[in-house]
Amino acid sequence: MSQASGAKYSYLLDALRRAVEGDVLSEGEKLPPVRELAWTLKITPGTVARAYREAVEQGLLEAAVGRGTFVAPRAVLSAPVEVRAISEANDEVVSEVISDIVDLKGSRVPDTGQGARIATLLADLGKTMSPDRMINYSLRKDSKNLRHLVTEWVGEDHVGRMDDEDVILSHGAQNGTLLALQTLLEGERPVILAEPLAYTGVRHVARLLRAELHGVEMDAEGIVPAALEMACKRTGARVLLTSAEVHSPTTIRTSHQRKQEIVDVARRYQLHIIEDDCHRIQSHEIPAYRALYPKRSWYVSSLSKTVSAALRFGYVICPYGFSAKALQVAQGSFYALPGPMLALVEAVFTSGTAERSRAAVARLTEERVQHAVNMLGRWDISWAPGAPFIWLRLPPGWRNSRFALACEAGGVRIRTADEFTLPNGHAPHAVRLAVNPGIPAADFQEAMRMIDSLLANPPRGMDS
Repeated sequence: MSQASGAKYSYLLDALRRAVEGDVLSEGEKLPPVRELAWTLKITPGTVARAYREAVEQGLLEAAVGRGTFVAPRAVLSAPVEVRAISEANDEVVSEVISDIVDLKGSRVPDTGQGARIATLLADLGKTMSPDRMINYSLRKDSKNLRHLVTEWVGEDHVGRMDDEDVILSHGAQNGTLLALQTLLEGERPVILAEPLAYTGVRHVARLLRAELHGVEMDAEGIVPAALEMACKRTGARVLLTSAEVHSPTTIRTSHQRKQEIVDVARRYQLHIIEDDCHRIQSHEIPAYRALYPKRSWYVSSLSKTVSAALRFGYVICPYGFSAKALQVAQGSFYALPGPMLALVEAVFTSGTAERSRAAVARLTEERVQHAVNMLGRWDISWAPGAPFIWLRLPPGWRNSRFALACEAGGVRIRTADEFTLPNGHAPHAVRLAVNPGIPAADFQEAMRMIDSLLANPPRGMDS
């Protein structure tokens, strides 16, 4: 892992800005004293003091004589703050200040050779695809074969009986989730139930739909059925949005028995279940909700974690009788996927590229997860072989914001629990580390070693 290309204070200043703009550091939060932070980060007090001074001049921080340094009110910032749905590790701001930072924030599909194969398929299509399909709108019938390929890819043993008419194609899993919610939600202020810690895209979707988002208590098996029933009574919600196979960020997998119990609650309250399965890489072991509760369960996934995020290809498998309404929503939103994209994704499936990529990504992810567990196994972590991230509960002495700041100052970017916590929820002292097989092994190992060292040396004078 190389050092920052600029001065150390610039490196720390950039980390402070990202922590403030990404809501890792909250408005009004007090920062550590200069000497304490310098000791934690193993840099000189002068470096920290200069970074603090620059941050104050830029309106990120406020200094109060005799009281300390605090995160400035939002009104002081020059532009509105928005948490990004995608972690952009190579944007211009980063490249100007940080060289080769290790991004453990977003889970990215590694290139196992599928990139070159997709490029070849695209070139072949350019030679063989009819000009008519290149210039005209694609029709529902044009995607029939691709939708059938999706049903084979997912499998009836996982989601229950289906045919290609039950499949609605989308621009990735988040777009598919939005599509399903648009089909179901009604009223001026609809309610969505979800896990209390959820992928950041859930908050973006709720905001777009002007929906209230309520977290439902979880335990080691996922959503607690009794808590779900109470939430249904209290809110009158029609929809539960859940990631039951690989929950982000905790890696929890909901058991078959727990799913049955949740379905029992859903039946009593006529609750629809939207299962986002986009993070699952390995083969399934537990039936999806759609197989257990086919009249009101939606299954959403994509190729973004197994083949290519660039394709922006996802799909929704609708419950019985809802595909026509969902298709109307899709056509009203984006009409249809582009004809050339339909042809390319179909070729990705029929050429075997998708299956080979999924197998290779699963193998590399499991290897990288095991490596991380070997390095961090003495700490309180949760993990699963097929989950592309690890959930790390911080030891006493560390808090989310300070740990993220220390990691970024050491050249590693992570996600804190704050970024997954629903509005009005409580963030545990924990962080998510993406294992990203695409990161060079030496850089990943050094990142794990740096994180292990930080965990073993919490700041002085901090309570749990």
